[in-house]
Amino acid sequence: MPTTAPADRLPRPAERPLPGGLPGTVLRVATVQAPVVAGDIPANAATAAALIREAAAAGARVVLFAEKFLSGYEPALITADPRRHAVQPADPRLAPIADACRESAVTAVVGAAVRDEAGELRVSALVVGPDGDLVTRYDKQYLFKSEAEIYRPGTTGCTLELDGWRLGLGICYDSGFPEHARAAALDGCHAYLVGALFSVGHGHHESRTWFPARALDNTVYTVLSNHIGQTGGWNTCGASGVWGPDGRLIAEAGPDARQLVLVDLDPAVLGATRQSEPLLHDFRNGPAFRTGPAVAGRLLHRLG
Repeated sequence: MPTTAPADRLPRPAERPLPGGLPGTVLRVATVQAPVVAGDIPANAATAAALIREAAAAGARVVLFAEKFLSGYEPALITADPRRHAVQPADPRLAPIADACRESAVTAVVGAAVRDEAGELRVSALVVGPDGDLVTRYDKQYLFKSEAEIYRPGTTGCTLELDGWRLGLGICYDSGFPEHARAAALDGCHAYLVGALFSVGHGHHESRTWFPARALDNTVYTVLSNHIGQTGGWNTCGASGVWGPDGRLIAEAGPDARQLVLVDLDPAVLGATRQSEPLLHDFRNGPAFRTGPAVAGRLLHRLG
């Protein structure tokens, strides 16, 4: 099974116009894992900026980070002092990430605890575009039982569009619900990107069950960024990875090392898989879909 693909062994993406609503180019994504400093947003933002530049040097257009990467998972720290340990609106501590994205023309999806404009805490994915601007914030919709005591759930899904690719966002427990990834697929998404915290043992089992299932159910690429080491009392399992639209694992990181995994999302592979595995097509044309499943409450953000 391949693991991290060295940059010098990956050819540069090539233009390949394809019919049928598929993207016209290969999209190189990076999913990363690295140790975080508990509650230290400036230190973790600096780590994120370094990883963005490293991924960009290897040709990545999108870089995905773990859930609450900017603080670590750390519910006790975040609730004790949310002004310090959660991201605020227009937070200047995000500047290193914005600079790295702008300099590299890369989009980053960075996990953070957020204290929103109303003072509510959210578990969020911050999308920083290739111009360095904060494009949007996706808030986790399915909260784990201990999170529901602290955070407010999101009410809308989020789709990003970049280079003809539609990318649906999720955060950790979201990915355990088939309906979440299905809503992204019905919105035309070609890939499902999830920052998470999965722990050693049962968490690893969940990740290796959910991500191939979400991929094959919807014939989409699924991309996971996980934590390594200890954070918020959890012993995490690493193994950030990418699954193809047939549900097979393409590449994964190790269990405990700082690592960057690069994968080319290929429209030709996507198209061929959707021909051989017509699950999404048949769902769209089946009786359940005809009686009215709808993609409600999703926001689309186009990136440069």
